[in-house]
Amino acid sequence: MTALPPEIDSWFAAKGWHPHPHQLEMLARGGDPATLLVAPTGGGKTLAGFLPTLVELTENPRKGLHTLYISPLKALAADMRRNLTGPIAEMGLPIRVEDRSGDTTQARKKAQRADPPEILLTTPESLALLLSYEDAPRVFANLERVVVDEVHALAESKRGDQLMLCLARLQTLRPDLRRVGLSATVEDPPALSRFFMAGGCPVLTADPGPDPDIAMLTTTAPPPWSGGGAAYAIPDVLEEVKKHKTTLIFHNTRAQAEIFFHNLWLANDEGLPIGIHHGSLALDQRKKVEAAMVAGDLRAIVCTGTLDLGLDWGDVDLVVQVGAPKNVKRLVQRIGRANHRYNAPSRALLVPANRWEVIECQAALEAVLARDLDGDPRGPGPRDVLCQHILIAACSAPFDADALFAEVTRAGPYAALTRAQFDECLDFVATGGYALRAYDRWQRLKQRADGLWQLRDPRATQLIRMNIGTIQDTDTLKVRMRQNRKQLGEVEEGFAASLTPGDTFLIGGRIVRFESLKEMFVDVSHDRGRKPKIAVFAGSKFATSTQLSERILRLIHRVDLTALPAHTREWIGLQREVSHLPQAGRILVESFPHYGRAQTVIYGFAGRGAMQTLGLLLTRRMEEAGLGPLGFVATDYATLIWGLHPVEEPAFLFSRQDLVDALEGWLSENALMKRSFKAVANIAGLTPRNFPGTRASGRQATFSSAILYDTLRKYDPNHLLLDITREEAMRGLIDFGRIEEMLDRTDARVDHVITDRVTPFAAPLFLEAGRVPVEGAGREALIQAEAEALMREAGLA
Repeated sequence: MTALPPEIDSWFAAKGWHPHPHQLEMLARGGDPATLLVAPTGGGKTLAGFLPTLVELTENPRKGLHTLYISPLKALAADMRRNLTGPIAEMGLPIRVEDRSGDTTQARKKAQRADPPEILLTTPESLALLLSYEDAPRVFANLERVVVDEVHALAESKRGDQLMLCLARLQTLRPDLRRVGLSATVEDPPALSRFFMAGGCPVLTADPGPDPDIAMLTTTAPPPWSGGGAAYAIPDVLEEVKKHKTTLIFHNTRAQAEIFFHNLWLANDEGLPIGIHHGSLALDQRKKVEAAMVAGDLRAIVCTGTLDLGLDWGDVDLVVQVGAPKNVKRLVQRIGRANHRYNAPSRALLVPANRWEVIECQAALEAVLARDLDGDPRGPGPRDVLCQHILIAACSAPFDADALFAEVTRAGPYAALTRAQFDECLDFVATGGYALRAYDRWQRLKQRADGLWQLRDPRATQLIRMNIGTIQDTDTLKVRMRQNRKQLGEVEEGFAASLTPGDTFLIGGRIVRFESLKEMFVDVSHDRGRKPKIAVFAGSKFATSTQLSERILRLIHRVDLTALPAHTREWIGLQREVSHLPQAGRILVESFPHYGRAQTVIYGFAGRGAMQTLGLLLTRRMEEAGLGPLGFVATDYATLIWGLHPVEEPAFLFSRQDLVDALEGWLSENALMKRSFKAVANIAGLTPRNFPGTRASGRQATFSSAILYDTLRKYDPNHLLLDITREEAMRGLIDFGRIEEMLDRTDARVDHVITDRVTPFAAPLFLEAGRVPVEGAGREALIQAEAEALMREAGLA
């Protein structure tokens, strides 16, 4: 089936378009059980996914739900409805297209269940909700195809795991269901196909097109030695905006985007129309910016990951990535936003925020041109999501445990799930587990005489449906003085969770001492006269990928460094003379005096999260050894620790077992596990956040989950949710796996260099530690003066 019906063929001709080869290939595969299409951004993936549906409904018109389209973004589903209804109307096809999300009215949702359109566009959460209703078998009785857009993005979160469970349920309702996955370019298409369907499915890879026109932006001023704002490049970025029709200026965090937009606007003397777009903006403001983008009314948009996915934002002809991309795959997907046309080269510029990022940007640029993508292997499907899925199944109808286990293991992320693991989840959902089974509120399922499982109280369906989904609110915690309860501001929950009593940090220009974490408040006290023990980082939330770190290490060892700017070549050369260059197979440790303290620098290149965790663990080990550590700061590449006494033989610090033991001790002393438990308990259904007529506040949810956490630790330490929580913590904030990877590749071999002064590579770390946000005109001058003094000491003019 490769020929287009006359209606569709004439429409293509009227537009002056021709179907791309991969679009026709997808049409030819329209009858296959499953296909994953991997195509570059701008390659017409979505039309390729819908073409078989349009052809089938043109040749054989019928009523009822034929195709389900699933997108990770509500806006993408709404945009798709606009993009489909226009051509369908122009072709005169009798096809109804509707979208369904959290923004859809209850009346419309009810009507869609009673009389489904031929094409329904929805999100993973809305599909899970549809499957929870008793009439799900009727609603999906005639479903022929499901099209999942942006599979690569879904595969990186629990939303994707939940969606794969829902697809397995759809396959049970419709055994002949055909599924189509659409993905941007990824590093391992076969692995993504195994996520999309247990056992994998055929992968169609589109022509990647020409190499992008990508370079590092040449700036008038050199980048600073530290920081993440890239303010130095504002004049040069503005000049590029003037040369292009529409420029997307990507940032890795919302805070960085806000600061850059503010500085860009101040420098925008010509009053060019410039907007900002990120997830923390009000919905109305985002919609206004999106409408202006589509209309071509904006010359530049400062943005974050909210524009990573497949919305076509008009005539974008330049992408600027501010700050090191951290991940080559993400960079490639962002670059594809420019020249959103098939087989047209995308133009992109990289703007390093500091000197280290110059090296990382060059490594990333070379990886893009070599088409060498990165990505971490996916772990097994999380069991808290499975617990929620069992509840969803029970809402729809009584179920047989054997049949549900077979269904679940047909979902890619859960293909390796054991029956014992499934039964443990089922027991938790039914009873709450050993320590909680005496409480009626957690007795949610019962087994009937015929062996089927059903809800103990059918009225529980409303509460379960109100809490479907895996997206957790990003909570911030208020910081207050312990003595007078005066509030100083807010910090992110993840940062607060990493603190232990006695840690000092910066907020509002003052140094405070962490005392305790109580519900939604971080209690602190004044701590005058000391440098902060842990710096509050304003950098990227992403960690530099393992593959990109390896490229950086290879790059600095090259004989020919002409690809790098002269100032960076000089910096690397001086590091080689004064100390050593870090190597992939060894851990470089430098020791020297500075600021009247013994300084120790560990170059691990394991990513920011892992290097920060390493700092926490090594200071604990150094404390036990009597070295008197006072504090540390970490970047993606290194950890700097300052203390009273120098480390003379650092090899003892890197014993794997000792690090594991230190981790266990550290976890037992801080609130990290308790905070992680809250998210797991929300998803698994133990502590719902939404209730009929109200919603549990963050404080109520935290208080409830905190009590449960303490109860389970005391009376049921092997409880399922505690086990899941530990897995989450190890993969998330702690990133201990990257530390283990560092130990594996180095075999704990250490190069120890002792010098009498700061080394060139270490110097920027002191600027990270010393960034006190002093308000006023002198702030940047003070930072610049400190940077110049450090570089003179390190031997750089």
